[in-house]
Amino acid sequence: MSGDAVESAVRRIDEGDEPSPALTGPERQLDGRIRVIWALRALVSAFTLGVGGAVVGFFVADDPIVPGTVIFAAIFALGIAFAVLRYQSWRYEVRDDSLFLDRGVLTRVRTVVPYVRVQHVDVSRGPLERTLGLASVVVYTAGSRGADVTIPGLEPERAEDLQARLKRLAIAAEGEDAV
Repeated sequence: MSGDAVESAVRRIDEGDEPSPALTGPERQLDGRIRVIWALRALVSAFTLGVGGAVVGFFVADDPIVPGTVIFAAIFALGIAFAVLRYQSWRYEVRDDSLFLDRGVLTRVRTVVPYVRVQHVDVSRGPLERTLGLASVVVYTAGSRGADVTIPGLEPERAEDLQARLKRLAIAAEGEDAV
C-alpha cells in the first residue's frame, strides 16, 4: 500500500476530522528506561541462581558464601551486559504496509507484521512499567498461535499513539483487501 493510499483511507475513516498526522515514520528505538527493567530481571535471576549455588556449596564444600557470590556476580554481570546490548539492538518502524521490528543479541530477529494480519492492538503497563513511566504495545495477528509481537519500553503517550496509528493502518489495509 502506498503512502497516498494510506492517507486517503485514513481521511475516509476520520470523516470530518482535521487531517491526521503522518501514520508512518522513521525507525525508532525504545526508551532507555527499559534497561532498568531488564537489569532488575537479571538481578532476580542472579539472586535465585546465587542462592541455589550457596545451597549446593553448603552441602558440597560446607562453604555457601563463595559459590553463591561467584554465581550471583557472574549472572548479574552477564544480565547487565545483555540488557545494554539488547537495548542497542532493538528497533521498530511503522511502514506504509507493515510494522517492522528488528531485535536480538545472540539471535537476530526481524519481524514484519502486515497490517492486513493485525487483529487488535493493546497497550499494557505492568507494575514495574508504571513505576518507571513506561508501557508496552502488543500487536495480535491473525494466523498461527502465539503470533503476537510486543514492543516494550515506550512512553505511555507514544504507546497510545502507536496503538491508534496501527489501528487506523489496519482498518485502511482491511478496506483495500476486502472482497
